[in-house]
Amino acid sequence: MQRFTIPRDLYFGEDAVSYLKGVKGKKAIIVFGSERLVKDGTIGKVKEALKVAGIESVLFSGVEPDPSVETVMKGAKVMREENPDIIIGVGGGSPIDAAKAMWIFYEYPEFTFEEAAKPFNLPELRKKAIFIAIPTTSGTATEVTSFSVITDYSTGIKYPIADYNITPDVAILDTSLVQSMPKSLTANTGMDALAHAFEAYVSVVRNPITDALALKAIEMIGEDLIDSYNGCKKARENMHLAQCLAGMSFSNAILGIVHSIAHKTGKTLGIDHGLANAIYLSYVVEFNAKEVEKDYAKIGRTLKLKGNTDKEVVEELVKFIGQLRTSMNMPHTLKEYGISEEEFKLKIDSIAETAVADPCTGTNPRKIDVKEMKKLIEAIYYGRKVDF
Repeated sequence: MQRFTIPRDLYFGEDAVSYLKGVKGKKAIIVFGSERLVKDGTIGKVKEALKVAGIESVLFSGVEPDPSVETVMKGAKVMREENPDIIIGVGGGSPIDAAKAMWIFYEYPEFTFEEAAKPFNLPELRKKAIFIAIPTTSGTATEVTSFSVITDYSTGIKYPIADYNITPDVAILDTSLVQSMPKSLTANTGMDALAHAFEAYVSVVRNPITDALALKAIEMIGEDLIDSYNGCKKARENMHLAQCLAGMSFSNAILGIVHSIAHKTGKTLGIDHGLANAIYLSYVVEFNAKEVEKDYAKIGRTLKLKGNTDKEVVEELVKFIGQLRTSMNMPHTLKEYGISEEEFKLKIDSIAETAVADPCTGTNPRKIDVKEMKKLIEAIYYGRKVDF
């Protein structure tokens, strides 16, 4: 038996935040990161809609790009003091992930991160509050996923929380909130979404529902990412929906070694998660093609790539990913990104070992050991063809 879980309700389109004008509750806490969301009016828009509904709102800001255990526990403490019956995460993946984790420790103060990090081990939530997610970037799709990643800065340990309990109750995809994204953020989050869809489509636990969502997301991203990067309003609207489809897919089919490597190099090498995925994706396609060439060829044909054989289409698919990077001024290798050879050689063994141990490696379609992982990461660093 398989399971497919997404939020009960998803509101999307321009001014979708107006849904909050009719939401039921007494008090909401709004969790976000950057003060930019205050300055650009996003938080004000959320507060005003809640006011119409007769709901008091409390703000919790300052969530870091990699949300910390300390911030999560601080937020949970504020929640216990304020007793909200609605938790609203607003922003990119980090504040929404943080708000999900705060929710756990708000309802279960004695729970620990070690317990939370055990897959599908959470106690039943919604005893005190429901959860609403409002993304302001187009890539992470945490508004529809059952995941959250929190970092303990004192130890460097990342706690990946995976449990259907933390899938939001409501996702609000207000397309007007992503129109002001900077070009670099549009590129990074867009390629993150593409990697989500690619990896879900070849996952060992994929199913027909996740396949359909992944292929549609890939089709839309292929058509709209570059125009979105160049500021086209309609393309940005389409990308906001496409990344959500990819999120629904990977939340249920899980991911692969693109994300395994990205998870381990983000802090270690100081590289943005979306940019890391953009660089790694084409190399992983080459590696996995020995196992799932036919599936990658179907992705290629969905993107209308040419080729007389599956192998030729996959070769065009690898080129297509590279062309996306070029079109958005993204590096093609870790060396081009600026990682020194000395630093790379110092850290590669640890990165390879921890990437193999990452939970996403288990659902990658081709098995990989530490020796092969190191060889793959070396190819990513130097820009070598993956032919092993």
